[in-house]
Amino acid sequence: MNTFSDSAVTALKLITSLDPGLWTIAGRSLGVSATACFLGCVVGIALGAFLGVSKFAGRSVVLTVLNTFLALPSVVVGLVIYLLLSRTGPLGFLGWLFSFKAMVLAQFILVVPVAAALSRQVVEDAEMAHGEQWRSLGAGNVFRSILLAWNERFALLTIVVACFGRAISEVGAVMIVGGNIEGFTRVMTTAIALETSKGDLPLALALGIILLGIVGCLNVMLSLLRYWQDQSQLKGQNSLRGWVA
Repeated sequence: MNTFSDSAVTALKLITSLDPGLWTIAGRSLGVSATACFLGCVVGIALGAFLGVSKFAGRSVVLTVLNTFLALPSVVVGLVIYLLLSRTGPLGFLGWLFSFKAMVLAQFILVVPVAAALSRQVVEDAEMAHGEQWRSLGAGNVFRSILLAWNERFALLTIVVACFGRAISEVGAVMIVGGNIEGFTRVMTTAIALETSKGDLPLALALGIILLGIVGCLNVMLSLLRYWQDQSQLKGQNSLRGWVA
């Protein structure tokens, strides 16, 4: 008997038969990660864009801390949030522990440094190339950061996809603060870890296939968007050449 082939066949049957338990877990995982990614990217990209155009005392220290947070262990984030949200913690009155909100908060904290650090580099490069003309027109830091971020929006979309991948593939923090409660806080990564330890390999493999499929679909969509952008720019250049000729 081939454990892998048998598990793969059963996993595909679970996916194609639209197994309720399987797709409930997948839907909950998407909800948590999409919410955390959206909030984290709004805050992180705004912070990164501002840092990309700003010069101030202590900026190098801020960037060092930000880059350090890129390697922030998810279990440490989960532990800190657990202590803050526990009944005796300073935020215990919120009642968020072992809830959807706690998992979103954990992934949000993991996403913000990634979005901020990567977008800061993108905007800073754009500032070096095009910032001088905006400064000559009297544009301040905030206005320049918005303009440069918009001009680099396709590069920033790549960052959003990376942040979503960081969120949806995370397991340590959401397991600690969510509790991996069946039907309530169990998401794909925590379910994969649990089902593998229990020996339910087909369910774990099915969740893994769905997880990879979601990330793969996002990257395909991003590639199509880049192709559309390149074609639009090429048509614009050809139109300009024809008008000049």
